[in-house]
Amino acid sequence: MDGFSYTNIFDTKGIEYLIVIGFLILVIPFWRALSKPVKVKEGISETLGVLNAAVLRIPKGLFYSRNHVWAHLERSGNASLGLDDLLLHITGEVELKNFKNPGERVRRGDLIAEVTRDGNELRIMSPISGEIKDVNDVVRYEPALLNEDPYNRGWLYKIKPEKWIDETKDLVMAENARAWSEKELLKFKDFLAHSLAEHSPETSRVLLQEGGELTDHPLSGMPAEVWKDFQEGFMDMEA
Repeated sequence: MDGFSYTNIFDTKGIEYLIVIGFLILVIPFWRALSKPVKVKEGISETLGVLNAAVLRIPKGLFYSRNHVWAHLERSGNASLGLDDLLLHITGEVELKNFKNPGERVRRGDLIAEVTRDGNELRIMSPISGEIKDVNDVVRYEPALLNEDPYNRGWLYKIKPEKWIDETKDLVMAENARAWSEKELLKFKDFLAHSLAEHSPETSRVLLQEGGELTDHPLSGMPAEVWKDFQEGFMDMEA
């Protein structure tokens, strides 16, 4: 027909359509990520090495003492003991010394081991009384197991308890354990600020990440005075 011409919009708008499609391809993954803020936050924390409540492993069914030793009564009647995940996140990888031997008897509050890192050490006290039936020698030679698997392969002792019911009354477990661990983490932030201000005001190694979160393994590289304060404030408390 005279005076009539046909224009294919896909010929004239093709570039614009490709731009829009490309934009959607880029935006959709971000939108999906933002719809899961908790998982994203946890993933970022793990990547950046952040120490917060989200990264802590706190299995249910265990008793947690206030000096960061867990206890679990097994079907055999023996109780397994180990170090909790919060303590190991605070210290980083440590080595063990001054282990007890099978057959020895310990009382609640007795020294059962020492953990060391960079020449600093912390004394570990037993939360229960009883006879030591077995010792996990593997962690002496593979201390990384403590951090990798603290509640299974990283156990320290098997003890035949003498006063299990009485001595676990003031320990924490289940949801109470998580709430307690979160409070301990907040307490540790305050502790670190005060201890560094007193003993090492020029120290800048331990910095808070954006949002006020600690870097992982904050005691690593800290002066001996800070480790001593941590022992008195967190490890020497009654189990």
